[in-house]
Amino acid sequence: MTNGRMARVWDMLRTQLWPLPAAAVVVAVILGGALPALDAAVDDQLPEGVAVLLFSGGPEAARAVLQTIAGSLITVTSLTFSLTVVTLQLASGQFSPRLLRTFTSDGFVHATLALFLATFAFALAVLRSVRTESSQGPSFVPELSVTVAYALAIASIMSLVLFLAHLTREIRVETMMRRVTGETRDSMDRVFPAGRPAPPPEPTAESGGVRILCSHSGFLTAANKKALLQAAVEADAVIRVDREPGSSLIEGTPFATAWPLAPKPALPPEASDQLREKINAAVETNSERTNVQDVGYGFRQLADVAARALSPGINDPTTAMHVLGHLSGLLCRLADRNPGPDLLADDDGTVRVILAQPGFGDLLELAVGQVRLYGIRDPAVVGRLLFLLQEVSWCDKNGLYRHQIREQLERLRGAIDAGTYLPAERSRLTDLADAVENSPNL
Repeated sequence: MTNGRMARVWDMLRTQLWPLPAAAVVVAVILGGALPALDAAVDDQLPEGVAVLLFSGGPEAARAVLQTIAGSLITVTSLTFSLTVVTLQLASGQFSPRLLRTFTSDGFVHATLALFLATFAFALAVLRSVRTESSQGPSFVPELSVTVAYALAIASIMSLVLFLAHLTREIRVETMMRRVTGETRDSMDRVFPAGRPAPPPEPTAESGGVRILCSHSGFLTAANKKALLQAAVEADAVIRVDREPGSSLIEGTPFATAWPLAPKPALPPEASDQLREKINAAVETNSERTNVQDVGYGFRQLADVAARALSPGINDPTTAMHVLGHLSGLLCRLADRNPGPDLLADDDGTVRVILAQPGFGDLLELAVGQVRLYGIRDPAVVGRLLFLLQEVSWCDKNGLYRHQIREQLERLRGAIDAGTYLPAERSRLTDLADAVENSPNL
């Protein structure tokens, strides 16, 4: 399995609430059946110092303890699920529905639910092995197993307290912004690694090219680079995927182009059909966007939080300014990584595959466009936008993105000129815009 495939599988598993709890239940049931057998084999051989720490009650007491543990743990698990659902609703309504993946990928929540369900399943499994004395045989109390169940119950109580503390921290907008920023940095490191060279000029489409129609609808989440390169080499063609990761693909609409490598005049019909199938098989779609190959998704999440904070119903410009700080850090990190399309070459160095990726200007617009639209009435937000452009210009040491930064500055100037401000506020914003324009790299 390739690294890209492993990253996508891991992302799918970590954003689901069920895998770890389900695995914990299976392990607990197995242990609940195996540990009583070990009890029966070693109970009489345990040292006195160890035996004194184990459960010492009779069958009825053991059943009462295990039933209490099982009943209380299923109640606590229901409470935990309820609190998690309420947190998801708060995050969706107050911040952004695109932050739900951040909560569902929380490892602490997964581990807490796994512990609760495992304790419940273990207590039930051990309960089956407790026997009272009868004509069919002597009584049996799995002392070690009941003690383990008791220890798991104590651990579950401690975990519930820690879970409540964790939940109150997780619903803070600062925590969510930090997590989204961290995930976006990881995505940038995968797609635009440090030291990424500037891509060479893209080959232009030759005559005889064919449009590749999408065979299924959904968000473009990943492209298998190795499969695309192999398909291009086998067909002796060049493939260009025109849609960036995160784009919405509609079945029956074109999303890629393929043309023959010169000097071939055209792709044969049979080769074109095979190429369509291979390209569609190499492209993955999903019902929602992910951070695996989609750098713009993190920018979209943060921009959504800022836009929601600036809505009349919430009216929290401070949060919007904090978001702009995180976006500025991401843009500055990206300034020396030459974002743009991926060009894949064959063994001879001939470019065979062109994968669309967002450029620096696209991500800059994604970071500031909506905030400028919804925050133009607040001088503090506009001032932070101007300072973001200045910070980005400082980080763009080679002046590669001077044009994009100046374009955003002109849009902000136009919005300031059209806005209604007090004379002192307008003068301060104009001075800030002049300072940005006079930055060394602009």
